Amino acid sequence: MRTHDEHSTPHGRGVGAYLLHRAKPHLPPWLGVAGIGIAGSGAHLLWADSVGAGVGLTLSAVALTGATWWAGRETSPQRRLHSAITVAAGAGWMTGAALAGPLAGILPDTYLMGGAVLALSWNVRMALRTASDGSAPAESADKGLLAKVGLAKAMIGRTEVEPNRVTASLALEGGEQTNDDVAKALVRIASALDLPQSAVRYQPDPDSARRGELVIVPRDMLTEPQVWEGPSLPGGSIMDPLVIGRYDDGSPLMVWLPGDPEQGRNAQHFLIAGGTGSGKGDTALNLQTEILSRRDVIMWLSDPKAFQDFRPLLPAYDWAVEGGAGTEAMVAALQQVIPARTGWLGKHSYRQWTPQAAEQQTDPAHSCQQDGGCGCEGMPYLVAWMEEAANSLRALGDDAFTGIAQEARSAGCSLFISLQRPSYDQMSTSTRASLPSVIALGCDPRDEGFSLPDTVIDAGAHPGAWGNRRPGYCYVVAGGIDPDRYASPARTRQFTQAATAVMEMLAQWAVRNGATADPVTAGAAKAVVGNAYTGRPTETDETEQVAVPDQDDDIQTGTRLAPEDAAMDPETDLPPAQQGDDAPLFGQDTGRKPSPEEARTLFAQALDEFEAAGQMVVGPKDFMDWCDANDYSRPWVSARLRDAAMEGRLEPTNQTGRWRIVPALTPA
Repeated sequence: MRTHDEHSTPHGRGVGAYLLHRAKPHLPPWLGVAGIGIAGSGAHLLWADSVGAGVGLTLSAVALTGATWWAGRETSPQRRLHSAITVAAGAGWMTGAALAGPLAGILPDTYLMGGAVLALSWNVRMALRTASDGSAPAESADKGLLAKVGLAKAMIGRTEVEPNRVTASLALEGGEQTNDDVAKALVRIASALDLPQSAVRYQPDPDSARRGELVIVPRDMLTEPQVWEGPSLPGGSIMDPLVIGRYDDGSPLMVWLPGDPEQGRNAQHFLIAGGTGSGKGDTALNLQTEILSRRDVIMWLSDPKAFQDFRPLLPAYDWAVEGGAGTEAMVAALQQVIPARTGWLGKHSYRQWTPQAAEQQTDPAHSCQQDGGCGCEGMPYLVAWMEEAANSLRALGDDAFTGIAQEARSAGCSLFISLQRPSYDQMSTSTRASLPSVIALGCDPRDEGFSLPDTVIDAGAHPGAWGNRRPGYCYVVAGGIDPDRYASPARTRQFTQAATAVMEMLAQWAVRNGATADPVTAGAAKAVVGNAYTGRPTETDETEQVAVPDQDDDIQTGTRLAPEDAAMDPETDLPPAQQGDDAPLFGQDTGRKPSPEEARTLFAQALDEFEAAGQMVVGPKDFMDWCDANDYSRPWVSARLRDAAMEGRLEPTNQTGRWRIVPALTPA
């Protein structure tokens, strides 16, 4: 509430004193004009006939103007320009007055008119900064804000205002404040501006510990979801960016997979992390529809949820399994496919995969044909996607993907691992270190550090603030993206029921026009897992996938071992398949016990039938009915399994009690 003194003069003070008090803030520019006039007149008396003084005054005017421009680099562009013009005009008039006299020519007119204009321009500038009620100039809004959050000595410099985005350079007090102080103050800045925490972030200058840029996005443009209407570049190359959503300022959210030496970008693997309800499904669909719409890429998919989200796309995958034994086979195949692909690329002089590698090879320097020259088929890019990977990691070990992640980039292969919580009790530190690119969706606040680097969290990224209340909201840290964007919230596009028909059309397009596995990739996979590798069906093939024989759900997904498997020693007890009914197994009449030689033959046939059915990973339980039907004991079967392992027909897996069948035509 105003006091009487604020509207009238107190006792003992006259109107003149009051007016002088109100005019004081506006007097400095006029005093400066008067000072220039006096200085110019005095200089004329001293140096009117001195050529050296004229040169010195001219150089001094130029140097003073340049110094003013340099000193104003931390201020706004308008203030910097205004200051430089004022100094240049004043110094120029003084030089002229010193040499020719203050009353010579047009100098008196320029002094009276120009001086008044410059002084009034500074008065107007000051008036615009005063409070609307006419009180004395208040502290600038930006300094007041910084003072509230404990950064009173910081200076706001150059400011850029864009639609829904304000970027201001910030310089902290040297020796007293660091960029860490700003990171800690971000939540208080958001509170002072009445904005969500994610709307304010700070990008430190990598060359300074006390400089950076403060970014404020006042309006959340992600509130209204963007509905997916189709892939961004059907028929394009996987080298082109994948558009999966938009940032909070409206710009597109894009990621890249293959490396690009010209851009200084390496091939990338991705970790997709987010809690239940955070939008991992839609994020995966955004990525997969972009990938499957490109002409030079194939995809392998492991999904323990029986393709619940991805079934419309099923015909487009080169290989799709539902987890459990299928995932074990896929991981084993990847481990062999990667060196085979790397060898092919090296043989054809590719240091890394490029779109040219996916085309027919015609380089005459590589004599792959009997008549000379190279006629090799091209090698498409390979994407391996492990959905709900926590199941696979529990079954195969927390470092199951470590070798793949470390070596696949040079083989033209990207690995996607999607799970809810990438904590160190689920994923080894070596695997996590091999997945620097991440799409971090909403999560528990305590899990932020598992998904994002500390530097990105310090810059203002907090996926824990969303939880499952903002599906599709994410932060993306990946090569090809400006690091200043790492702490910028984005949102993936939303898939509605109407998207199903479009995805089905996309899958059929991929069957007709998409890439198929090259002989090197397909051959390496089949050499390891045989018929378990199906390859993508062509337009004339059946689109049904080979099903893994029915098992208990937990056993099928790899979350629990069958008791018989867990109880047997993997070094002495080995596997084949269950029928699920009481029919005679493997065509054997169970009315009599087969002889040992016949039993060995039947046992070998059992392995062959597993291989033919595509079940390449088996456990001891698969032989239990066979033992009962043929009146042979488990020790006898264990001995035969041991013989099969010694002969190279079986190999141990990372899972206790589970064995991988080595294809009959390629024994180890």
